[in-house]
Amino acid sequence: MNDLYLIVEIAGQRALLPAACVESVVEIEDIAPVPSAPPHVFGLFALRSRVLTVIDTIAALGAGRSCDGEKQAVIVHVDGHLYGILVDDVDDVVQIDGVPAHPRAPLSAGWARYSNGVLDHDGEPMLLIDVAAMIAGPIDIAA
Repeated sequence: MNDLYLIVEIAGQRALLPAACVESVVEIEDIAPVPSAPPHVFGLFALRSRVLTVIDTIAALGAGRSCDGEKQAVIVHVDGHLYGILVDDVDDVVQIDGVPAHPRAPLSAGWARYSNGVLDHDGEPMLLIDVAAMIAGPIDIAA
């Protein structure tokens, strides 16, 4: 398997997003809150005459909530819809050969939910993010 991936940083962790679902990377601000939305939904944002749901990756991981202000988001498409995934930083698009392996060490509950395994890039193991799971957010055990 030989695929392209976008290297991002989320909550201080370098990770990979499959480039096949990435449309663009943008700076966003003026995100409109959505009353009664799940905590991992930061709000709505208008991009090129389209309204996107913005996903707060920090909240999805159970590590609080992202701060207000200008943010960097990776625009992804999942099941015919566009979403903005908040990230700390975007590094590069890389080509990686191979299939994802199981993590060598236990992952925190948040990362375990959103991981599709680990890929090695230049000797560094990186989590492959399950974008659809990140958009769906944490499982509500009380539900």
